[in-house]
Amino acid sequence: MRNEISYPEVVRLSQGPFTLETGRVARQSDGAVLVSYGDTIVLATVNRADVDEGIDYFPLTVDYEEKFYAGGKIPGGFFKREGKPSDDAVLNARMIDRPIRPLFSPYYRERVHVVLTVLSAEADCRPGLAAMLGASAALTISSIPFQEPIAGVRVGLVDDELIVNPTAEQRAAGRMDIVVAGTAEAVTMVEGTMNEVPEERVTQAIQLAHEQIKALIVFQLEFARQLSPKEKIQTSPPEGIAALRAELQEALGDRLQELYRPMIKLAREALADGMRDKAIEVLLARRSALSDVEQARLKKQLKGLFKELLRAQVRRTTLSEKTRIDGRQSDELRLIHCEVGVLPRVHGSALFTRGETQSLGTCTLGTTRQDEQIIDLMLEDGRKRFMLHYNFKPFCVGESGRMGPPKRREIGHGHLAENAIKPVLPSQEEFPYSIRLVSEILESNGSSSMATVCSSSMALMDAGVPISSAVAGIAMGLVEEEGEYLILTDIAGYEDSFGDMDFKVAGTRQGLTAFQLDVKSGGLSGQVMSEAMAQAHRARMAILDRMEQTIARPREQLSKYAPILEIIMINPEKIGAVIGPGGKMIRKLQTETETAIDIEEDGAVKISGPNAQAVAEARARIEELTEEVEIGRRYHGKVTRIERFGAFVEIKDGTQGLIRLPNLSDHYVKKVEDVVSLGDELETEVIEIDEMGRINLKRLSGGGQGEEKPAIAIGARFPGKVKSTTDYGAFVDFNQGESGLIHISVLSDHYVKRVEDVVKVGDPVTVEVIKVDEKGRYGLKLVEGGTGAAGPAESD
Repeated sequence: MRNEISYPEVVRLSQGPFTLETGRVARQSDGAVLVSYGDTIVLATVNRADVDEGIDYFPLTVDYEEKFYAGGKIPGGFFKREGKPSDDAVLNARMIDRPIRPLFSPYYRERVHVVLTVLSAEADCRPGLAAMLGASAALTISSIPFQEPIAGVRVGLVDDELIVNPTAEQRAAGRMDIVVAGTAEAVTMVEGTMNEVPEERVTQAIQLAHEQIKALIVFQLEFARQLSPKEKIQTSPPEGIAALRAELQEALGDRLQELYRPMIKLAREALADGMRDKAIEVLLARRSALSDVEQARLKKQLKGLFKELLRAQVRRTTLSEKTRIDGRQSDELRLIHCEVGVLPRVHGSALFTRGETQSLGTCTLGTTRQDEQIIDLMLEDGRKRFMLHYNFKPFCVGESGRMGPPKRREIGHGHLAENAIKPVLPSQEEFPYSIRLVSEILESNGSSSMATVCSSSMALMDAGVPISSAVAGIAMGLVEEEGEYLILTDIAGYEDSFGDMDFKVAGTRQGLTAFQLDVKSGGLSGQVMSEAMAQAHRARMAILDRMEQTIARPREQLSKYAPILEIIMINPEKIGAVIGPGGKMIRKLQTETETAIDIEEDGAVKISGPNAQAVAEARARIEELTEEVEIGRRYHGKVTRIERFGAFVEIKDGTQGLIRLPNLSDHYVKKVEDVVSLGDELETEVIEIDEMGRINLKRLSGGGQGEEKPAIAIGARFPGKVKSTTDYGAFVDFNQGESGLIHISVLSDHYVKRVEDVVKVGDPVTVEVIKVDEKGRYGLKLVEGGTGAAGPAESD
């Protein structure tokens, strides 16, 4: 008889929309929890492993695994399986990593791996929150020394009402979408985007979220009490560490005070490294009997202790003297310098420098669907017209290193800056271009992500993108000891490393657009949060003042290197006429006009090209293709077929009509071939459309055999009629079917603000040919007609 394997009992507990379960799946993991949230199900597992002795950091890894089957989809691409994590997966992993990382003992050094696998996903119950709850619960029931559980809550703002864990529809319609995480005592992490929401309302949202977090933590503790507890790994300081720290402090003396004066980042770091190395040499000399391996191990330990002493010195001095290591006051900004238009061929560019942090922002405008980012995610499909990419290379901190695809930090910082900018962008109807912003971090000494927000805002304005407001960002810090605290504006260097908070806040003069808070200590009280918000507001206003001295509003015109883009609407039933059989017609249009044409299902046609005339020609031809044929309308056409009863004429691409024998001439015609031949170009008029949609035409004078049109040469003048108008000129039909453009600059001898102030569609005019380009397109000048012509026409 076989022995049955004994597994732990299955435990399941529910509260509100959440259910926690353990003991049924992933039973070999140190901690495994299955979280259900609506139809969303996430498996959270945690495991630990030994690391090499002497490691001086905590090797925690959080992986968030999206499975396309969770959303009822098959992955795209050749292999049809999940590949590298999407940006969305990376962002969720970071969102979970940041609040749990500070909650491990500072002396714990095992390798911990947290894996969150999304098994089923519902859009209204986002998996990220379930994954955060699962990670905390799995750590709580494991043997890993996790100090206390955390939880996360999403808050939206719809019709000025704060909503906890809003649905997908509410998130899309709301003015706020933030995630708040924390312990039972305090908030430890916040991130999200807002549409210029006042700081006071955001603070209320965070307080509401914390009340919900407390309930979820009680829920986890109750769940853990139903299980047999696992013995937690015990951690303690290495033996003799206190005495070694005191000896190192003695060797340093008061030399750390030398760091407290204005100097560049690399000089301060070099000075600190020199102090450290000299003090370590003294201590190692006292232990010369140690082996080389033991000395190397001790040296590594002493470097860690030096960092602890430096951290304590920076924090103690900052609090006691209310002065920062670089000499600034607590609310003082570093020197800011702004430039725009720094790259001549780029559509928009800006250089933002704050102290030793520098971001080069560029804006590139795209016009076609190929310029948009394709979204193929577990819960989302479609296209994205706005992108912001953040690049942080080793040289920006004076180092050499491997360069490759963006790391998690770069993805996270780019996402934060993108959220900060997104609320001020024009709608696609107002500005149909695709927009790509890139921030190249050229120097870094504190909050390059907020420098990215500033450079991106100015680059958009330099490109002529009509954003509603300028956006600026600032990073706030905190030093707190035994109830005493000091909030720091524009943190840099050691303040970032040794402080208790990294609070990035971005927004306009009207309100916040994005923020991100990470607390490295036990959490943040409501009072400190409110004070930090107020201090950040004052700093943001000062930065906006400085940015607006450089560029106060978007440029009125796009760069001359930016493509021209125009959108027209056609009847969706006419889309086939523009595309043609197998795409033949649209390819022909794009080739002949040197434009790119995109057509949406609703009939929106995007036409982009290198200049206004090319776009205008493509538009005119598309309008001609899609216009309805009406009785009385005249067309210039070509004879395509001859029958005994008449001639078939193509009056526009793909549309033909019949000129019957009696309508070919004012005189008696015995045979069709007596007056027209294949390929002849004729002027025609629609005289009938029968019940089957067949078009009957009559021939107008000109265009057949023996009836030549007047020759066209530079300087020749012709009567004509205005066919259409645009922002940059008027198109005129002349000389029995020819068409040309009168540019707005030659409509009058005086300044013309609007084409319609001089000519309107249907106006009879006299024009002079002033240019014929290599494609045979005519440039015209208005001679007579309209309200602002240059003067009376002269007879030829």
